Formats: sequence, structure tokens, C-alpha cells
Amino acid sequence: MTDPDVTLEPKAPVQAHVGIVRTILGRDDEDDDRPLPDLPPLPEDPRWRIEHLPLVTAVGMALVLCAFSVGFLADGVPGALGAAGGVLVVSAGVTLTTLAIAWADVIRPELVMPVGLGVYVVKYAAIVFLLFAVAGSGWSGARPMFWGVAVGAVLLTGMQAWWLTRLASRRASAAPPSSKDPA
Repeated sequence: MTDPDVTLEPKAPVQAHVGIVRTILGRDDEDDDRPLPDLPPLPEDPRWRIEHLPLVTAVGMALVLCAFSVGFLADGVPGALGAAGGVLVVSAGVTLTTLAIAWADVIRPELVMPVGLGVYVVKYAAIVFLLFAVAGSGWSGARPMFWGVAVGAVLLTGMQAWWLTRLASRRASAAPPSSKDPA
């Protein structure tokens, strides 16, 4: 097959091609001399974006317990499980939405709108799919679950609105007075 008089010389080393996944993950930086992008500086304390999350979680869990109690009194165990499950779904959705939007705002503020809209679309599609599946199953806890989703959405939205007005008034009172000349 090979002639003993012919010697094979090795070719020049071939540089391995860096894949797109390694580029996205930032693992292609062995000899990277690209300039870093000009990004705006991060705010002093980015925790304010999720400052209300412990309160949202506590109110959500309190609503789950209340919904369980009301559902049990109204329709027994299936009603209790349905109502508590409906509020739990909304509480989990609010928490995940808050975390996703806060993450987008920290990474790049321009991502807040697309990430927020994407999370809302996925969240509401999942809730609608869940409600259709429960309604089609004939389970006696379906109606309390629907009420749990509705009441949980209204109360948690109201709680977040209250928190935002509280935060806005706190920031307004902490802001230095403007020095406009009355001319």
C-alpha cells in the first residue's frame, strides 16, 4: 500500500474550528483580542428589582392557605385542592415573571420588554392549557381552581401595585429637592 521509499511528512498543525456554541458561551477566548462592548454601568444596588419578592411569596402562600380553607368549606377536599392549586399557579407565575424581568434588566435593560412579553405569553399559555385540561377532565375541583386563579391574579396584582406605589413614594421622598429658579 505504501512505498517504503516514500516518507510522509506531517502537515502544518490545523487550528481547531471553534463552534458557535463555544462562542456563545464565551469559551473561545484563548487568543481573543476583540474589544469589549460599551455597556452602561450597573446601578449601585440591583437588588431593588426583587426587593418585593419575599412579600409576594409570603402573600401568595397566605392566599394558598386561605384558598384551601375556603375551598374546603365550599366543596370539600376537591374544592380545597382546586382553589389552593389555582392560587399556587398564579403565585409561581408572579415569582418567575419577577425573576425573569429582573434578570433581563441586570443583563441589558433593552431586554426587559421582549423577555417580559415572552414570559407573559408562555405563562398565560400554560395557565390556559392547565385550565382547559382540568375542565376537560371532569374533576370536581375544576371550578374552585378557576376561582383560585382569578382571585389570586387580582389580589397578587393589587399587592404588587400597592408595593410599587409604596416604592415610588419612598424614592420620591428620598430624592433631593430640585433646584429650579422661580424666574
